[in-house]
Amino acid sequence: MKTYKIGVLGAGRGVDLAKNFMLLDCEIVALCDDDEARLKYGVERLGDVPTFTDFDEFLNCDMDAVIIANLFHEHASFAIKCFEKGIHVFCECISNGTMAEGVELYRAYKNTSSIFFLAENYPQMVFNREMQRVCRGGSLGKILYAEGEYNHPFNMNDDDFRRVYMYHPKHWRNYLPRTYYITHSLGPVMCATGATPKLVTAFGAFAPHEDDIPTAEFVGDRAAIITTQNDDGSIFRVTGCCGFGAHHNSYRICGTNGQIENLRGMGEKIMLRYNSWSIPEGKEEINCYDAKWDDKDEELIKNSGHGGGDYITARMFIECLEESREPEHPFNLKAAIAMSSTAILAHRSMLENGKPYAIPDFDDPEDCLLYENDRLSPFYGMDGSAPTLPCCSHKDYRPTDNQIKNYLQALGIDSE
Repeated sequence: MKTYKIGVLGAGRGVDLAKNFMLLDCEIVALCDDDEARLKYGVERLGDVPTFTDFDEFLNCDMDAVIIANLFHEHASFAIKCFEKGIHVFCECISNGTMAEGVELYRAYKNTSSIFFLAENYPQMVFNREMQRVCRGGSLGKILYAEGEYNHPFNMNDDDFRRVYMYHPKHWRNYLPRTYYITHSLGPVMCATGATPKLVTAFGAFAPHEDDIPTAEFVGDRAAIITTQNDDGSIFRVTGCCGFGAHHNSYRICGTNGQIENLRGMGEKIMLRYNSWSIPEGKEEINCYDAKWDDKDEELIKNSGHGGGDYITARMFIECLEESREPEHPFNLKAAIAMSSTAILAHRSMLENGKPYAIPDFDDPEDCLLYENDRLSPFYGMDGSAPTLPCCSHKDYRPTDNQIKNYLQALGIDSE
């Protein structure tokens, strides 16, 4: 196998991903970030690799592919620059932060030799791989319904978490609508079923933080409940990143003959059930068991991040490069844009009391025209421009002055 030369944009999460590529005998040839402290951290983890604060200078290095792992909503413009140079892209989710960026990405991709791979790792957790295997085996019958929950509450008194992940008042996590961080809930069910959302609606569950807890979050919602109608007639019910109940990642897929799910709070445990009249040979009506890897790289996988998903997605990307082929659904660019569009338009649905939105197909020129100038965003822009869209279902919600003051004190930032 060729030794691939990999550049890394984003010296936080990007460094974690780069370690998995090093396990695949790739060479990390350059590291880019706009923060010198993060670059120093990256060099400590990756070795003596050239560092850059300017992305254009970084791209002048000899490289086959770039890991794009900068801020959550700021991937598209960097991916397009890679496309223009014929450099392959391994992109953290989501692919585009605005609808216009989705149009631009798709148009640029049609004129490049680059391969784009969405680095969505949750489909590669062991229980999700088992659900994919069962769904693709056909024993569940026609898939009609699936659920995906990515539930990630955090302790609001955890200042260490805040300093690492929400380290300034305009940080994207302080403005993150509950629908936007969708790929960890939507990606696994898309992967298992092969379906793609075509229509979306959503409602928010509003429960803002009370008292003088240190926070600068302008999102008072704890969850968004998102429903999609899909291109195969099935229905999904998913969350974005939600904060209700206890921490878990849970998925359930239902067909005409049976259903499969991972059991909340039960590690790698799977529950596979069939109707009494449709039990396949060799199975029981109720089958409860631990999912197994059954993979040649099991030891490497177990030591990888995100339940093994980081290593497997890196390996899948390298396989695409080796075979000069598009990634499979839902890791290719078209599916990535569909996921990102679902996130963006679900939020608009939530702001409009559940109004349905059609998910565009940018192969259709009319859909491109509809969204090519749509740059509405709940986040601050790279140029410092203010958000142009409310980030919360209660559009006027904001943290109290005391909450913001306490947040700044927790970060050691002068509030005067």
